[in-house]
Amino acid sequence: MAEEERHHLLIKLQERRLRHRERGLVKRAAVVLFGLFLVLFGLVMSAPGVPGPGIATTLLGLTFLALEFDRAERLLERAILWAEAARERAERSSPRQRAATLGVVALVIAAAIAATLLWDVPFLPF
Repeated sequence: MAEEERHHLLIKLQERRLRHRERGLVKRAAVVLFGLFLVLFGLVMSAPGVPGPGIATTLLGLTFLALEFDRAERLLERAILWAEAARERAERSSPRQRAATLGVVALVIAAAIAATLLWDVPFLPF
């Protein structure tokens, strides 16, 4: 992929990766350990029934790991390109599609509230 065609976040990552290579071994190892912790914590938060921004935390950890590992950089690149394509699809959607999506989201929220009230489900888990 030509440099002009690369996403601006990927170009920034490459610049940071070059600066990261100049750091000492201890700092590089700390970055890897922190990245691994974030990825594992994000995966746990992505499990059903566990609250938290699991996907965002996993991607943040992947960003740290991408400073050191080519495989993590490729996975992060795929995630960025997927998110960019999703954003473009959302921008191209028709007003009717946006209204339908908003309606479905509103129905899901209403159903969750109704279930909470009808079945006496505690809204907060305490």
